[in-house]
Amino acid sequence: MKNKLVILSFLLAGTAISASAQDKDHYYSESWKDNIFISIGGGVQAGTNPDSKFGQSITPLVNLSVGKLINPVWGVRGQVYGWQSKQKTAYPFTNTPTWSKQKRTENYVGLNLDGMLNLTNLFCGYKPGRLFEGTLFVGPSMNIVKNYSAWQMGVANHAITDANGFITGYETVIDPATTVPVGHKLRCLVGASVGLGAKFNINPEWAIDIEARGQVTPSILGAYSSASTDGYIHLTAGVTYTIGGKKFVSGGKVDQKAINDELNKYRDELALAQAELAAAMNALENVQPEVVEVVKEIEVAGPRAIFFKIGSAKIDDYGMVNIQLAAKIIKENPSKVYKVAGYCDEATGTSSWNKTLSEMRAQAVYDALIKDGVSKDQLEYVGFGGTTNMFGKNFLNRVVILE
Repeated sequence: MKNKLVILSFLLAGTAISASAQDKDHYYSESWKDNIFISIGGGVQAGTNPDSKFGQSITPLVNLSVGKLINPVWGVRGQVYGWQSKQKTAYPFTNTPTWSKQKRTENYVGLNLDGMLNLTNLFCGYKPGRLFEGTLFVGPSMNIVKNYSAWQMGVANHAITDANGFITGYETVIDPATTVPVGHKLRCLVGASVGLGAKFNINPEWAIDIEARGQVTPSILGAYSSASTDGYIHLTAGVTYTIGGKKFVSGGKVDQKAINDELNKYRDELALAQAELAAAMNALENVQPEVVEVVKEIEVAGPRAIFFKIGSAKIDDYGMVNIQLAAKIIKENPSKVYKVAGYCDEATGTSSWNKTLSEMRAQAVYDALIKDGVSKDQLEYVGFGGTTNMFGKNFLNRVVILE
């Protein structure tokens, strides 16, 4: 039974994760330190043992959770919970009228490992600052309790008499006086749970939580329970603090077609400039008899843009093509000085990190140009940090512009 419960819980968790993979916006946590949260809550637990009415088994419950939101749709958390479990039980004397039901209370601590699926973001799309979110969570659980695992049955011979009081025989019956529980030891009871949560976001850091969880596990009361498996319902309310606030970035890809179009435009302009230079040199050779000095200034055909992936200062193959084209023209204009300006996407990362990353990107282009033969006296570089939508899309701000 335990193995089936654990397998079922993992299958359900896998279903939640598979469903979350349908997140079309591809938002994610940029750093492992982002979107880590801590929750604390309190409420009640009620058991479903057949010997005890539902209201008779209500006990207090507290929990503490630590988890991480992998993206706006799904996350994981570990939870420690517990206090007491209380039920009435007649076991093993259910069929003995003279033996009344007894109240039993056991202190315990439990552990939950939950896969969390944000239903609101899954079906409605991620929206920063949303007030309400509904969450499904499912996973294995384990209760740790010190209880009795079995009974040592005591028996007695009971005389059977007829109507006149004569003994006609004997029968063996359970003797409550000599029947005792045995095997009192610390036990780990593995089960599974599933639940629903409602989250009310106060701000990016703080939220109020209300959760309901259903759990199936071997009975916390052990041998005192008349059932080997009990169900429990947890109702809790609490608060969640997300360290640093919720931070998700879009994994959108760079528009490669737009970059290729820019490269083709620069190639055409370079070819035109080279043709004009050749024509000027031919004109100088054919002028007779006076010498005419012709000065042809070849300027960079518009600013060059070298794009980068999110969080990276590494130049890809497309960027190296652009740098090589620019280096050729810069070397043909040794009297000119060019600025290498680095930028970042202001919507991603902190301002201090964006400043550092923009300088790293500018430095990378600067070094590549020098490696291609450009004099360092012709170059100066600077990082401007994060900027907003120079070209209409956030990811196009991850760029170095050479002009």
